[in-house]
Amino acid sequence: MRTGMTIAVLGATGMVGSRVADEASARGHRVLALSRKPGSENPGSPKNPNVTPVAVDANDPHALHEALAGGAADAVVLTVRTVPVDEEFLVGTTRTVLDIAARLGIRVLVVGGAGALRSPGDRDLLVADNPAYVPAGIKAVAAAGIAQLRTCRSHADADHVYLSPPALLEPGERTGRYRRGTDTLLVDADGRSRISAEDLAVAVVDELETPGPDHHITVAHHGGHPSA
Repeated sequence: MRTGMTIAVLGATGMVGSRVADEASARGHRVLALSRKPGSENPGSPKNPNVTPVAVDANDPHALHEALAGGAADAVVLTVRTVPVDEEFLVGTTRTVLDIAARLGIRVLVVGGAGALRSPGDRDLLVADNPAYVPAGIKAVAAAGIAQLRTCRSHADADHVYLSPPALLEPGERTGRYRRGTDTLLVDADGRSRISAEDLAVAVVDELETPGPDHHITVAHHGGHPSA
């Protein structure tokens, strides 16, 4: 298990990124919290000595390279999102991070989308095309996640893993337990597919500390069972 890493989190003020930064720093890792406006979300929050806010525009490849190289990062977690969805930005930023990471020799963990997963019970049906999980109103979001995964797969020279969350990801309780899978959506006995952002962050840092062999993984609420 890797300890005492320097982990760069791109999108560190977002729902997932902020929790990854908190989880990593709580385990003793140094965190480079990269965002366009670092600290703007919680200006009154106490300073964490393990977290270094860094102002970086994800559209600026030079600034990203300087932040990752200058901070001597061991890994980078990409958690950027746009509302409304901007597939071109998402794919472009992912490609840039993978290019830089490959040159610097650092691991990349991309927190992507559930749409890129296969449907439980029908491996030929992507979640993005399954109305049971992806209603018409968010198909563009699911499509962007698929394009992001394809970008990752096209970078064979980069050390990366694409983490698809379950169908429902929202703030909640940190239990520290979860189920782990690969390319198929995980559901519980009631057919629900969910996890808290806090437990997703646990899974992210677990994967960085103890990397598995798979390039595409997913996690879900433990549902009363220990993580696998």
